[in-house]
Amino acid sequence: MTMRATRVGEQMKKELGDIIGRKLKDPRIGFLTVTDVRVSGDLQIAKVYISVLGDEKKREETLKGLAKAKGFIRSELGNRIRLRKTPEIHFEFDESIDYGNRIETLIHELNANKEES
Repeated sequence: MTMRATRVGEQMKKELGDIIGRKLKDPRIGFLTVTDVRVSGDLQIAKVYISVLGDEKKREETLKGLAKAKGFIRSELGNRIRLRKTPEIHFEFDESIDYGNRIETLIHELNANKEES
């Protein structure tokens, strides 16, 4: 990513958190956090990584709600960030948090087994 794409991504992350938290009223959208935004070098596509509190069903419902509100989110983002063209938004789950928790659990289990031996 270029330096400009990185800056635009950080600004989008901030604005998306505000838009989703304050403007969206869809009951399907649960408690979520925008963990990262990766913008392509030409600023046409933005991958928004989210973390959702809840089970798998809640995560899927949240993703459906965000997909339904994608047009509204993009227009709000266009009003807040002055770009020639607002990037197309793709929402994805951030698996890194789950991966980190899994690694931590494995390390904890290894330490517990070592203490028992």
